Amino acid sequence: MQTETSQTGRVMAAIRARIEARALTTGDRLPSIRRFASTMGVSPSTVVEAYDRLAAEGLIRAQPGSGFYVSATALPPLKLARTATPQARAVDPFWVSRQSLDAEDDALMPGCGWLPPAWMPEAALRKSLRNLSRASTTLLTDYGSSLGSLTLRQLLIRRAAEDGLRIEPEQLMLTASGSQALDLLCRFLLRPGDVVLVDDPCYFNFQALLRAHQVKIESVPYTLDGPDMAAFEAALTTHQPRLYLTNSALQNPTGASISPQKAHRLLNLASAHDLIIVEDEIFADFEPEPSTRLAALDGLTHVIRIGSFSKTLSASIRCGYIAAKRDWIDGLVDLQVASNFGGPSPMATEIIADVLTGGSYRKHMEEVRRRLARARREAAERLARLGIAPWNVPRGGFYLWCRLPDEVDSAAIAQAALRQGVLLAPGNIFSHARTAENFMRFNVAQMTESKVWEVLETAMRA
Repeated sequence: MQTETSQTGRVMAAIRARIEARALTTGDRLPSIRRFASTMGVSPSTVVEAYDRLAAEGLIRAQPGSGFYVSATALPPLKLARTATPQARAVDPFWVSRQSLDAEDDALMPGCGWLPPAWMPEAALRKSLRNLSRASTTLLTDYGSSLGSLTLRQLLIRRAAEDGLRIEPEQLMLTASGSQALDLLCRFLLRPGDVVLVDDPCYFNFQALLRAHQVKIESVPYTLDGPDMAAFEAALTTHQPRLYLTNSALQNPTGASISPQKAHRLLNLASAHDLIIVEDEIFADFEPEPSTRLAALDGLTHVIRIGSFSKTLSASIRCGYIAAKRDWIDGLVDLQVASNFGGPSPMATEIIADVLTGGSYRKHMEEVRRRLARARREAAERLARLGIAPWNVPRGGFYLWCRLPDEVDSAAIAQAALRQGVLLAPGNIFSHARTAENFMRFNVAQMTESKVWEVLETAMRA
């Protein structure tokens, strides 16, 4: 059994890891003593002792009547967080990401952000790999062009035209991944101290990446048809943000999509406040019918479109893209050349283009949408028996954003489930304001194994 001293050290290590990873930055409030005690599975007195010791070291500071905050001198040079066991790490975005990425092949992961291997177009990918083996030596050995494969870019231009967005070839570039697309935009458009608006809740790695760029994050509540517009307008006036980052189609984690009315109002506000909107459309192909697209309404004046193929084709064959103003693309290409000496692997783009041009991709997505519709219904019914209710019934996609019964801490549930070999995604990793303590994001495609339900039921009862 662990001693109180080792438990205190574990809590201190978890806070240090958050600060090193930029999950907590200068001026951020630490989790409440009661909540963090529940997250770490220790007594409140242990957290009090850990916070007091960190305050004595100057890493955090106490503010009477308010709580503990990260000190201005706390942040070390940007580097990866220390390696730690799942139990020693705080339940933060890096905890979920690292457990997902490092899991064994047979791991149970209803908290991860991708489809199971059996749901992906394996036959089409293998066929494209065979075709690739007959490609020219140049494609197999050389760097790609600075903008990326013209063939794949032309395919993306045609796909954009289907939802009303006209893109010239010089307005579209390929990147090594969707995450790299966002990283390049942050490098190009932001400076430390700039303000960026995100939805609350939002995809947790948006927050992690923004913290790595040392910008200030402000969040706006997300509703069933888009951001809360009163809060959004107030945030523009108060914080004067440089960027707003969102999914307008099947928003992660809620599965909601923006309405046409809110989209028009949002673009009017962006124009009035010189706000740049980054619209990530990574889930667009999961919609049965296309919803409103900000980039299509705006014509790439104030909106930048990004996306990738990791959710629909393969997370192993990485490639992302950016559609933006031509002069911005010029600068972004220079930045990608400087940091990556070109775009994605020509072999990766050749495989993706080959799959997209065949009729198999359309059939694949039709089948995936049918399977997901069935999986969402079945998961929602089983979750209801545990007192877990979906916040929204999405039109598509593989997420259910759910409210747990009152007073149930989703982080504690996730810790308990992980000890039984099941990875869950608790609500507060998606909430910058940390107001989603009793929410959980479930990936319905990853919930077919009976053990998932047995572990979840046991954790909920406990």
